[in-house]
Amino acid sequence: MKILVTGGAGFIGSALVRYLLTHTEHQVLNVDKLTYAGNLESLASIENQPNYQFAKVDINDSAGMQSLFSQFQPDAVIHLAAESHVDRSIHSSSDFIDTNILGTYSLLETAKRYWMQLSEQHKAMFRFLHVSTDEVFGDLASTDAAFDESTAYSPSSPYSASKAASDHLVRAWCRTYGLPVLITNCSNNYGPFQFPEKLIPLTIQNALSGKAIPIYGDGQQIRDWLYVDDHIKALLRVLEAGQIGETYLIGGNNEKANIEVVTAICDYLNQECPQHLNGLTGFEGLITFVEDRPGHDVRYAINASKISNQLNWQPSETFSSGLKKTIRWYLANQTWCQHVAEGSYREYQISEDIIPLEAQRKE
Repeated sequence: MKILVTGGAGFIGSALVRYLLTHTEHQVLNVDKLTYAGNLESLASIENQPNYQFAKVDINDSAGMQSLFSQFQPDAVIHLAAESHVDRSIHSSSDFIDTNILGTYSLLETAKRYWMQLSEQHKAMFRFLHVSTDEVFGDLASTDAAFDESTAYSPSSPYSASKAASDHLVRAWCRTYGLPVLITNCSNNYGPFQFPEKLIPLTIQNALSGKAIPIYGDGQQIRDWLYVDDHIKALLRVLEAGQIGETYLIGGNNEKANIEVVTAICDYLNQECPQHLNGLTGFEGLITFVEDRPGHDVRYAINASKISNQLNWQPSETFSSGLKKTIRWYLANQTWCQHVAEGSYREYQISEDIIPLEAQRKE
């Protein structure tokens, strides 16, 4: 297939693009406007593949996106482009409204116009996969059943509200116009190449640097942790076998309190990196409890039985195995981390020429 990926320079998007280019024969067009979280260095291993192209285009740029659709002629769109950091949404929500809501609307309109002019055969093949979050459902008490596909929406933050709005738009374009959409809602992702504003990479980097490891409130907020490569495999199963108009929840079956996650990282680093302790008896000595953020959700949990039963998907990583892989990757890739910390990753450039893949091969 020809797959157009939006947000393919971000954490989950780059993992998807790398997987597609190394494990499938699909052709990939990566569309990303390269905000602070877009990092082309994360794609260095595949950037010269003949079936890969990159375009720096904002999904709100209707003319630019229409041109890309016309040139690339995608069989599928996997929509990952989104502002995703809750703290940033609390401090400044406008980018979240612009990208997550208006950007999704603009992309849906572009995809709809493209899809409507396809032949009947290609219309039947086309898919629009919208990747969303479990945060649209709000939070759970400790005794509540896990989220499933019938859970009512109750977003708590500007981020989750903007993603909830985008989910509703996607469903409406399916119901009203017949656009063949699929929706996924995933739990907290972790793994290599994650921007170090998120809990796991932030904890690793602060520990190695001897900086305070901040934890909101009492650290008892619970999340279901999903290793990013497991998420990618789930997305491809949904794309290949999911039913049009359906939603699939994707979780890792790993509910952990934030303090448990941080403590597990510290325990591992105590064994692997004692040279960075600098007089501390353990990295847990850097843990600092800070004022909780407004509207902080208490617990997320996902019942992933639908995707398991209907599409035969299960996560392959336990939290322990996934966390070890993640920590080892960060320890082995401190240059990447340094470039992110310095901001020099934003200077990394590749060709943005959009040339039909057939022409590339002939050359």
